[in-house]
Amino acid sequence: MGDSEMECFGPAAVYLRKPERERIEAQNTPFDAKTAYFVAEPAEMYLKGTLVSREGGKATVKTLCGKTLTVKEDDIHPMNPPKFDKIEDMAMMTHLSEPAVLFNLKERYAAWMIYTYSGLFCVTVNPYKWLPVYDSVVVAGYRGKKRIEAPPHIFSISDNAYQFMLTEIVMTMSEG
Repeated sequence: MGDSEMECFGPAAVYLRKPERERIEAQNTPFDAKTAYFVAEPAEMYLKGTLVSREGGKATVKTLCGKTLTVKEDDIHPMNPPKFDKIEDMAMMTHLSEPAVLFNLKERYAAWMIYTYSGLFCVTVNPYKWLPVYDSVVVAGYRGKKRIEAPPHIFSISDNAYQFMLTEIVMTMSEG
């Protein structure tokens, strides 16, 4: 679903999916899977960084904010390529780990994209403010669309449940 197809959601579109330009930039961002890691850091939980060395069960990582940390190897976790930043369904990540999930939720929340899928589940992070994602335009945008055809939202879950219920009723009536 490109930017033009997102128009059916009106002003809410920017709160539902990152713009096409941003998705293309992320796909073209250089990435070295051999050195890109999250590192545990007490004040921030996890920071993005570049692996400098591994030796004797320890790993040294230079964080993007300039810190150099040496931690146990168990305290570093591979990062996903930038194309997965703000991903709508975290089950699609290459590396599904605590820091990857927390980073994705944090990035989506920072962009006010409060809905994210994790496989079968819809994860919502309370924005503690009203967002224009609950009006009749948004309801209409989700109506009749399969879950994979639209960005994550509670309206998608409810419309899909409603459609499945109608299908079940029709099937039950045709059997009887």
